[in-house]
Amino acid sequence: MADTPICTCGQNEKRRIIFPCAGQANTGQITNLAALQLTEEGFGSIAGASLLAIGSEGLVASAKNVDEVVILDGCPMVCAKKIAEAQGVPIGQHLVMTELGIVKGPSKSYSDDDIEKVVAACWAGAGRWADAGKNKKAAPEPGSGCGCGCDGSC
Repeated sequence: MADTPICTCGQNEKRRIIFPCAGQANTGQITNLAALQLTEEGFGSIAGASLLAIGSEGLVASAKNVDEVVILDGCPMVCAKKIAEAQGVPIGQHLVMTELGIVKGPSKSYSDDDIEKVVAACWAGAGRWADAGKNKKAAPEPGSGCGCGCDGSC
């Protein structure tokens, strides 16, 4: 029996933008550090909520054209979520650090375990909304594959 080729073109991977609130408290700092780690791990790409807040046309368009927007908020003020909603950006996953059991405190009051908790929650889809994925793109045209054997059907 022939092995199914493993697709290396990235067609199976969701394109995500991660918006951390990056607030001054430890919980805000954790959102930024977790978003950086998620970017390094290939989960998505970090973008600034402040740039989204000023309505950067390119960023707003990009955020509306990815498979999933991930919002990481530090506290119940949910500033990053409010910014995304104000720009009409559909949110696919939303996590609030204090709802993950992280106590809000001084800016340097966090551990590597706190960051890992957020990263693991994102990978697990813990903050995924029921209507997540409504930004999914149509499948590529048959025959437009990357040469890995997927023929664009992956």
